[in-house]
Amino acid sequence: MLGLIEKLFGADTTQPDLPAGFAEDRVAAAALLVEAALSDGSFGANERQVIAGILGRHFDLPPKLADRLLEEAEAAARDAVEWHGFTRVVKEATSHEERVDLIELLWEVALADEELHDYEASLIRRLCGLLYVTGRESAEARNRARERLAMPPPAQQ
Repeated sequence: MLGLIEKLFGADTTQPDLPAGFAEDRVAAAALLVEAALSDGSFGANERQVIAGILGRHFDLPPKLADRLLEEAEAAARDAVEWHGFTRVVKEATSHEERVDLIELLWEVALADEELHDYEASLIRRLCGLLYVTGRESAEARNRARERLAMPPPAQQ
C-alpha cells in the first residue's frame, strides 16, 4: 500500500500547505472514488467525508491534503466526459497490486452507506475490466471492504 501512497499521493505530507496541486495520476485515482460515490445519483456531505477519510487513512494524508485532493478529484470528475481516461492514467502509473487496492477502496465507498446500488456494482465491474483486475480479486477486495466497515457477509441467494 505504501507504493500506492508514493505513486498516487506523493505530496510532501510534512508541510501540508505547500503543494499547489496533485499530479494527474494522483487525482485520477481519487476521481474514480468520486465517480463511485456519484454512481448512485447522490453525492452529499456524508460521501464526501467518507472519501476524505479513505484518502487520509489509506494514503497517510493529513486532513488538509486529503480535502484538497478530494476537491481536485471532484473538479476532475465534474469536468470529465467519461472516466476511461482516469483508468488509463491509473493503469499506467501503478502496479497490479495497487490497482487491486484501489478496487478495494472503491468497494469501501460503494458500501459506506450500507446499501450497494446496482449502478455502483456495475461501475466497479467495468473499472475492474479497464484496470485488469479479475472478478475474483474484486470479490476478495469487496469482502475486505465489508470487513473493514464491520458489515455482515451478504446473504446467499
